[in-house]
Amino acid sequence: MSVRDAAVARLREQVATLHGELVRYNLVAWTAGNVSARVPGHDLLVIKPSGVSYDDLSPATMVVCDLDGVVVDGDLSPSSDTAAHAYVYRAMPEVGGVVHTHSGYATAWAACGEAIPCHLTAQADEFGGEIPVGPFALIGGDDIGKGIVATLSGHRSPAVLMRNHGVFTIGRDARAAVKAAVMCEDVARTMYLARTLGRPVPIAAEHVDSLYDRYQNVYGQSGAPVGTA
Repeated sequence: MSVRDAAVARLREQVATLHGELVRYNLVAWTAGNVSARVPGHDLLVIKPSGVSYDDLSPATMVVCDLDGVVVDGDLSPSSDTAAHAYVYRAMPEVGGVVHTHSGYATAWAACGEAIPCHLTAQADEFGGEIPVGPFALIGGDDIGKGIVATLSGHRSPAVLMRNHGVFTIGRDARAAVKAAVMCEDVARTMYLARTLGRPVPIAAEHVDSLYDRYQNVYGQSGAPVGTA
């Protein structure tokens, strides 16, 4: 087996498994949502097939595409969001994983076209400030990808609320992008509850910076990626 084939096989298994995390954390319904991963060193991505039940996903059902979204290996049609994922990978070479969900609380903020302001230390840790809103874009082409890139370029948040649509997250790998999706929904839920109780208290910008730096560079075990220890 070639190095490329070995990498693809590993990512087929990882991406299939990570879809189970979307179900576990109640981030998806029916067949909506998807996870993809860039194949390191190759202009390829591995992504969920379109319209297939989460119960039926396996490494064999994952689809391999090039970074233009063209299928290069797989028996099924790729996710309808493939063009968006591919655009992100082309424009942001540091990104190794992309996730899309319609998780309830975060998508409610997206429906209102409102960013999630930073009133929580956990949000400062994970997102470095507000979780921004991206523009409305139709599904199927790369307009969503363009909106993701335009919104997140130069922003510390790995999550964007695409207006009237849902959540897209990025990460150094697919696992990191899934974690960002889980934490985005957690923050969105807590901030919704805070709004129902009254007027949430903001965190000073210098404290947000300090919290973000500590979590990203100090928290956890030495040598372990944030959130994996």
